[in-house]
Amino acid sequence: MAIYTCGHTTPDSDSICSAISLAYLLNKIGRDAIPARQGPVSPETQFILDRFGFEAPELKTEFAGEEIFITDYSDKGQAPADIDQATIVGIVDHHKLGDLTTSTPLECWIRPVGCTNTIVKEMYDYHKVEIPANIAGVMLCAILSDTVIFKSPTCTPLDIEVVRELAAIAGVEDFGALGMEMFKVKSAVEGVPVRDLILRDYKPFDMHGSAVGIGQLEVIDLAIFDSVKAELQADLDKLREENNLHTACLILTDIMKEGSEVLVSSADASVFEKAFDVKLEDGKVWLDGCLSRKKQIIPFLEPAFA
Repeated sequence: MAIYTCGHTTPDSDSICSAISLAYLLNKIGRDAIPARQGPVSPETQFILDRFGFEAPELKTEFAGEEIFITDYSDKGQAPADIDQATIVGIVDHHKLGDLTTSTPLECWIRPVGCTNTIVKEMYDYHKVEIPANIAGVMLCAILSDTVIFKSPTCTPLDIEVVRELAAIAGVEDFGALGMEMFKVKSAVEGVPVRDLILRDYKPFDMHGSAVGIGQLEVIDLAIFDSVKAELQADLDKLREENNLHTACLILTDIMKEGSEVLVSSADASVFEKAFDVKLEDGKVWLDGCLSRKKQIIPFLEPAFA
């Protein structure tokens, strides 16, 4: 039986690229593996796949009876609906430890670094497997995306070291320029339905019994949202009602200004205000220096629900 390598429900570049890089590694060490994805490919991820000659992994949302090696998450809310009927053989992730449990032993690679692909690179080193140029390319891009070209507080010296090693393998002379190309693609939002924008990089969380949804859009100029910000806020309200959420947030990150405007829809906005010691104005607030949902939003918001 083949092992499926697969990331979270709304896949970002790290989720899809780690499924590809991990599947290749598993196959090289004699474990039959197939990369998969649970959702659509984002424009940035498609740019990466096209750049290095990959097709998108198989779209798969049902895993009952299958073996799965999870990448880039460990929260049950980001897993397939039938994950309890699947066998989780491994987890590779760089987020907080979630609430997935297993009935059998499994392989876990969980490190506090900026990107799952940084950890996958360590797995290649551990197993002494050579990384092909195209695999190195997608891994490199995933790390540049997740670390916001090293600007994110989640970025570690190891991420930077791994990027330099992967760039040499992939033949990428200027990885900073490649990173900016990716973020320009990410910043092209004109004509995209607002719901698609909200869900482009969206993750659900259970925060002490309260359902919370947090999306994030990273762009090189926040002004591109000026004409649609009111629509985004209105649709965020609809999303919260449709999914019976306590709070729904959309983080609009300006990577050049190194900060984020957060749109908030909540049954009780005081929870968000308390978490960040701010006052929302028309359902939004600017958080200077905030680039990371994982490190600068969730660790503050989740305790506020306790």
